[in-house]
Amino acid sequence: MDDSEYIEQRVDDQINWYDAKSGSNQKAFKRLRVLELLCAASIPFGVTYISEETFTLKLVVGALGVVVAVIAGVVGLYRFQENWVQYRTASESLKHEKFLYLTNAAPYNQSESYPLFVQRVESLISKENSSWSQNIEVAKTAE
Repeated sequence: MDDSEYIEQRVDDQINWYDAKSGSNQKAFKRLRVLELLCAASIPFGVTYISEETFTLKLVVGALGVVVAVIAGVVGLYRFQENWVQYRTASESLKHEKFLYLTNAAPYNQSESYPLFVQRVESLISKENSSWSQNIEVAKTAE
């Protein structure tokens, strides 16, 4: 496999995967947090209108509290913010290595730099995979 095939089949594929995963985790995190904030802010507002006759409003305020707790649990369990940052970092690190290689910048400004490029890219991917495995173990332990 030559360098252009490796870049296309491995590096670009990984960059695109990490980029997509980062984006989806960022969207999920922000949407859930906004919903959590809206629900949490609505509780004190709803409480001011509760009287003895407003059973429905009591239910709504109680449900908002449950929704806030569930969203906080989901955000903590699925670690959307941590994944977003971790995937973005991996994507940007791979892009960095790719552009250093393509422009023959250090450390790729020597002859036979392709094996060094492959080694560094695979090291970044391996590091990310190890980090992912550790996160899975932490999540299992937390359960």
